[in-house]
Amino acid sequence: MGKKQKIVVLSGAGMSAESGLQTFRDANGLWEGHNVMEVATPEGFARNPELVLEFYNQRRRQLLEVSPNAGHSALVALEDFYDVSIITQNVDNLHEQAGSSHVVHLHGELFKVRSTRDENYVLDWKKDLVLGDLDQNGHQLRPHIVWFGEMVPMLEIAVEITVQADLLMIIGTSMQVYPAASLINYVSRGTPIYFIDPRPSVSSSDYENLTVIPATAVDGVPSLVSQLADIEI
Repeated sequence: MGKKQKIVVLSGAGMSAESGLQTFRDANGLWEGHNVMEVATPEGFARNPELVLEFYNQRRRQLLEVSPNAGHSALVALEDFYDVSIITQNVDNLHEQAGSSHVVHLHGELFKVRSTRDENYVLDWKKDLVLGDLDQNGHQLRPHIVWFGEMVPMLEIAVEITVQADLLMIIGTSMQVYPAASLINYVSRGTPIYFIDPRPSVSSSDYENLTVIPATAVDGVPSLVSQLADIEI
């Protein structure tokens, strides 16, 4: 048994939308009726922490009510045949719930919170987070989310993983969100790239060895996994 080939998966909001989670924002730049700058920036949090905390409390409650979809499950099945690493822009834990064993969250995690003073003080957290929830030194806790204008600490790790890819699978992301979109540039030349999205923002002529699959995660991922692993899903 030789070494398994490495598949790197880059997943975005379209992956979670199929489970009933709201995608990040609509065409007007609003997210659940809020301007993104109000609820997803350090400035917004400084200005109105209650609003921001309640916004993420709603997201957290919603996440407790949804389940992984067929796309998530298909990626788990792929692990029997390939070395699979998932780099996700999503802050939900649906990949982990489904059973994927190697998931890197670029934009943070909804079921974690951290200290406003010490970014390395991180706690698992599934209930509401309110003003007065403090770290061990009396500092307010905040969502463990990478907001606009903040560094993306997991990006270097994501790059290290991407350069190892024998195959890159991109699911449910417009590839317009940086720095995540830049990861496609780190795969070795000639690496097969599959892009699964119902409204793909790229065409097969945009990148070498790119195959575009205009489908949702629920349809496109199981279909591609069946093909790659030669199994019925």
